[in-house]
Amino acid sequence: MSFVVRCLLFLAIVSSTGKAVKKNILFIVVDDLRPALGCYNDVNAHTPHINALAKKSVVFKHAFAQQALCAPSRNSFLTSRRPDSIRLYDFYSYWRETAGNFTTLPQYFKQNGYHTMSIGKIFHPGISSNYSDDQPYSWSEEPFHPPTEQYRDSPVCHGTSGQLGRNLICPVSVELQPGKSLPDLQSLEAAKKFLREKREEPFLLAVGFHKPHIPLKFPREYLGYHPLASIKVPVNHMRTPTLPTVAWNPWTDIRRRDDIASLNISFPFGPMPDETSKLIRQSYYAATSYIDDLIGQLLKELNSHNWKNNTIIILTGDHGWSLGEHGEWSKYSNFEVSVRVPLIIHVPGITDVPDYVKTNEVPSSSVHPSISNAIVELVDIFPTLVELSEAGDLLQQCPDTERQPTLCTEGVSLAPLIYKAGWKGQFTTRRKAAFSQYPRPGMYPTLKPNSDKPHLSQIEYMGYSLRTHTHRYTEWVYFQKQIFQPDWTKVVARELYDHTIDPLEDLNLADRPQLHDLVHMLSAQLHAGWRHSLATE
Repeated sequence: MSFVVRCLLFLAIVSSTGKAVKKNILFIVVDDLRPALGCYNDVNAHTPHINALAKKSVVFKHAFAQQALCAPSRNSFLTSRRPDSIRLYDFYSYWRETAGNFTTLPQYFKQNGYHTMSIGKIFHPGISSNYSDDQPYSWSEEPFHPPTEQYRDSPVCHGTSGQLGRNLICPVSVELQPGKSLPDLQSLEAAKKFLREKREEPFLLAVGFHKPHIPLKFPREYLGYHPLASIKVPVNHMRTPTLPTVAWNPWTDIRRRDDIASLNISFPFGPMPDETSKLIRQSYYAATSYIDDLIGQLLKELNSHNWKNNTIIILTGDHGWSLGEHGEWSKYSNFEVSVRVPLIIHVPGITDVPDYVKTNEVPSSSVHPSISNAIVELVDIFPTLVELSEAGDLLQQCPDTERQPTLCTEGVSLAPLIYKAGWKGQFTTRRKAAFSQYPRPGMYPTLKPNSDKPHLSQIEYMGYSLRTHTHRYTEWVYFQKQIFQPDWTKVVARELYDHTIDPLEDLNLADRPQLHDLVHMLSAQLHAGWRHSLATE
């Protein structure tokens, strides 16, 4: 870290009285959010508020979830452990009971003098967080769940003939909804109320917005930002013949929605009609614009108080979402569109626009965010926030043993990259690859057991995926669920995509004889695991 950056950091954490002040943390998690944002160059996006945040932040262009499913992903980044360490690949177990009494991100800050508060969806509700959002360990007070969340699957969506149903596509009039509100609107109000309260101790406020998770229910006025005439189906909207059947995501949850069920699409490979595809894509982007608006209101509330100059802001999604690419919908796969997420980190005094921009009245439109092309993972969030906040001792890397300590990390801190960026920089990191995985109950897609969401007892195969700067390589292997380990000697399918010529991952090259050496090299890197993909500098 340079001397100038050290000075900036020191000034940022010292109050006018000369006493060190711990930074607050605003942690925003958006459910099922892929990088469908203007600051990620998505031309379909209308996200002015997140774009504005990005301009005074570091934007990580290549951030990846460890599993494209809500509960496993959230428990992974909230403990900084990978799914094979947490031993949770579904919704149906609690890691403290099945894997270890691991210290969570909010628990760490609570133990280090922070007031921690959860609003909306942070931990996945239900048994995966012990029906309590991991209380009493993680939070200083009872987590807030919006009352109208009880109506999330109510038949309130208008069909083509005017009837109400449990549809996937569900623009609504808020005043006509049960409770005359929507869950994310209520979460916003709870978060604003929290920020208005006076407190002496620093805070970690975690706000989890539900949309654009299905059903795509949002105030209908946001459709105005995304006229249907401007919506197109993706160029790669058909299933490719080189895709192994074990890798296919048959979008079982989408098929259960009334509007999609009425289409009678054949299972498991029947294509979504183009017109319906456009409506789904329109609604996903509209729901994202809705959440962008709420995030703008949340940040305005933060800035209206004394928290503005002493609050780290981090925004991410728990995983991505396929919008018809490869003929797939939802998550439940190892494709780039399912595991790549936005990751935006703002650190006051470090990533802000420099004074010379303000004093010379440079137009805000000419100010660009610091961009990182580094490969990063969601397990990096926990150690990053610890180092940025200086809340306590830095996290040590978890040992490569079966019995792990309650507090350690299987990620790396991104703080050195953020300090190095300062403002408007581009840089790389020391990680060679990101690792993701997804389970399957069989080689061929099924409804029972559910290919998209198998229980642990049903898992027969695991797809382990490696993403380097140039390639994505995946092996589908027999999974020994009793000991939570892959059998690398039993590979049933492979995938190889060259991102230098095929960023959409359309052409599986794994069987090309001329690429045998490359496959062998990437296979060895995948088997060696994440520890061996950390390059030394």
